[in-house]
Amino acid sequence: MTTDEMSAVLERMGRKAKQAAETLAVLAGDVKRAGLEHMADALLAQKEKILSANKLDLENAVKEGISPAMLDRLTLTDARFAAMADGLRIVAAQNDPVGKVLDHRVRPNGLDITKISVPFGVIGIIYESRPNVTADASGICLKAGNAVILRGGREAFNSNMAIAETLNSSAVEAGLPDGAVQFIPWSCREAVSIMLKMDKYIDLVIPRGGEGLIRAVTSQATMPVLKHYKGVCHLFVDAKCDFDSALDVIVNAKCQRPSACNALETLLIHKDAAAEFAPRFAEVMRKNKVTLYADEAFRKLVPDALPATEEDYFAEYLDLKLAVRIVDDVKTAVDHINFYGSRHSDGILSEIPENIAYFTGRVDSSTVYVNASTRFTDGGEFGMGAEIGISTDKLHARGPMGADELTSYKYIVRGNGQIRK
Repeated sequence: MTTDEMSAVLERMGRKAKQAAETLAVLAGDVKRAGLEHMADALLAQKEKILSANKLDLENAVKEGISPAMLDRLTLTDARFAAMADGLRIVAAQNDPVGKVLDHRVRPNGLDITKISVPFGVIGIIYESRPNVTADASGICLKAGNAVILRGGREAFNSNMAIAETLNSSAVEAGLPDGAVQFIPWSCREAVSIMLKMDKYIDLVIPRGGEGLIRAVTSQATMPVLKHYKGVCHLFVDAKCDFDSALDVIVNAKCQRPSACNALETLLIHKDAAAEFAPRFAEVMRKNKVTLYADEAFRKLVPDALPATEEDYFAEYLDLKLAVRIVDDVKTAVDHINFYGSRHSDGILSEIPENIAYFTGRVDSSTVYVNASTRFTDGGEFGMGAEIGISTDKLHARGPMGADELTSYKYIVRGNGQIRK
């Protein structure tokens, strides 16, 4: 297909989405709820078809030598498939985020001003690997009254098409407007470039994927972008903490699913805890086949750790690899996190209240943990059902983004003939 032909198709999709968004913006909450429930039912009814498409994607990915981390993200297990449908149901059951009164005031001149939540309009989602994003993004966007245009990665093309076709047809069957869910049927970069210039139709674009994809989207987009850069997540083991609990938290954060963006990538250890804690920690990491890249102070205690470079402390490994550093105090830990981190998820393992207060107050990340694993940074774990992504931006949303985060607001001003003097 030529560029002109592709542009014409995308133009039609944009117009269709814009029309659908106008209807969705005023659609009753119970209609959206019923539509999402019907979409969840349809996914389960089409399970075999969707898993067959996913199997084809996995076979192609293995032939192309895709990395284990990316292969994991691509795989639709029975549990992940069930989670897609459950996510739609949880989102469906939530309170309607549209039409909330955020503020109300009456001015001395009698003007009655109400600030209410409203949808963005049309949201573009560009994502890699994870086919569950197709369902999660569609459900959350629709719940917030937005139409959505999806563009998935080449490696998950068959899975995404099967899911999107199921969602689109079931949404229309349930009374949602045609065009509310659309999937771009090409995986080429040229389609993305065209899409990112469609600010006439797309009000917001959200990229989900590697840092390269996000930077490329940000550099090309003519509409606002909600970004999720890499997840360089940290835990700091303080001078006084429960070492047994700390080890359990670290193993969970690093090893449960190392390919996730909320997995632990750097461990910081207080110098006063290092002599006792470092050897115990290293032994647990060996058992879990984690390769350690550490500073000189740590390697004096654990000689088989590999030397860390400056790049290791910036790294999002997404693998069974972990950077380690011994630090002087909580201030040094916070300085390290704010310099090397990505403002995603960082935590302190401590029993010292003043250090906890210092850490939570000064770490500049979307989600800050106290004595818990970073793996909880997730829309489902936060009670949002599904999520549209995890924003590391400071505008307009931070952390896991659910339906509430996909609304903006407007002012309704009522008067009785007032004029400004």
